[in-house]
Amino acid sequence: MQGHVYKRGKSWTWVADAGRDPATGRRRQKSKSGFRTRKAAEAAMREYLHARESGQLTEHTSATVSEYLEQWLANQEPTARKTTFRGYKTDLDRVIRCVGQVRLHELTPMQLETAYAEMMKSGSARGGALSAKTVYNAHSSLRKALNDGVRLGVLIRNPASAARPPKRTKPEMEIWSAAQLGEFLAGVEDDPLLAAYVLIATTGMRRGEAMGLRWQDVDLDAGFVRIRQTLTTVNDQLVFDTTKTSKSQRRISLDESTVAALRRHRARQAEDRLLAGEGWDNSNDLVFTQADGTPVHPDRWTRAFQRHVKRLGLPELRGPHSLRHTWATLALEAGVHPKVVSERLGHSTIAITLDTYSHVVEGMDADAATTVADQIFKKAKE
Repeated sequence: MQGHVYKRGKSWTWVADAGRDPATGRRRQKSKSGFRTRKAAEAAMREYLHARESGQLTEHTSATVSEYLEQWLANQEPTARKTTFRGYKTDLDRVIRCVGQVRLHELTPMQLETAYAEMMKSGSARGGALSAKTVYNAHSSLRKALNDGVRLGVLIRNPASAARPPKRTKPEMEIWSAAQLGEFLAGVEDDPLLAAYVLIATTGMRRGEAMGLRWQDVDLDAGFVRIRQTLTTVNDQLVFDTTKTSKSQRRISLDESTVAALRRHRARQAEDRLLAGEGWDNSNDLVFTQADGTPVHPDRWTRAFQRHVKRLGLPELRGPHSLRHTWATLALEAGVHPKVVSERLGHSTIAITLDTYSHVVEGMDADAATTVADQIFKKAKE
C-alpha cells in the first residue's frame, strides 16, 4: 500500500504507508485530515511519501503549536527590529489563543481557517472582534514562522500556506490637496515642531524617521539628509531602532524652503539649549526634541497634529504619516518618475509604490492615453 484519500464529512483525509515499526516489524500507517479538496489531500500525501522515500522525513515532535511558536519567537528576538518582534508576538499570541494546544504535526489548513473565523468574532485578548486586516497579519506571521519550521526540518509542509485568510479591504487613502497642505503649514507656524511637518510634507519621510533624525545626518549646506535610524514606541516606551528595511536607509535631497525651515529650527533649538543649560539632554543629537533636548514621543506628536487639523477645520487625517502619502500623491501627479518617488519614500520595490498609490496611477494611465494619442494623430495630420 502506498496511500489513498477519502472524504470524511466536509473535508478530505489521506492515509499512507509509514513503513515498518522498528520494534514490532509491523506495517504502520500515517494519516492526516482537514483538507478542503481531494486535490489538496493527494498533493499532501505525495509530499509525505516523497519525503519518506527520499529520507527527508522528519521525526515527529510532540511539541504543540504554542510551544513551537514560543521557541520561534525567542529565536527571533535577538535579531529582529524591536517593532517587528512586537508585531510577531502580538500576531502569534492571537494564533496561540485559538490553536495553541494542537500538536504541531497535526495542524491542518481547515483548523487554521476555523481559527481565523473565530478571531473575526472574538479574537482579541478581551474577547472582542478583530478586523480582517488584523487577522490577515496574524496569518502572515504564522506562515513565516511555519516556513522556518519546514526549512529547519521540523515540518514537512506548512499548513498556513494552504489556509485562506480573510480578505483585507484596502482603506481609502487620506490625503490633502497642495492648497490644503499649504493652509496647514501656514496654520502651525508658531509650533516648535513646524520644521518636522515641513520635512515630512516635502520629503515623504516616515514619522519615526523624522523623530529619529540626528543633526549628524543632516547637511544643510549640501541640501540633504540621511535616514539611518527611527524613533518608535514599544508598549508606549521610546525605542531607537534600525530603519524598516535596508532600502529605508537612504539619502534624501532637500529643497530650499525646507533647508530654510531647518535652519530656523536649529537657531531656535540653540536658544532652548542656552535656557536649559546643564539640563539639556544632548545624548541623542536629535533634530526634533522637547524644550530640554529629550526625544519627542511620536504618539503624542500625532495627537498634537490631529488637534491642529481640527482647529484649522481641515479634512481629518490619521496623523503626520498622511503627509507622507500627500507628498507621494502630489509628486506622482506632477509627473515625478515613480522610481524616484519609490527611492525617496524608502520602499523596497517600485511595485510597492505603484500598488500603494494606485489611485494616482489610474489617472496617469488616462493622461498617457491622451498624450500618446495626440502625438499619433498629430503626426498623421502632418
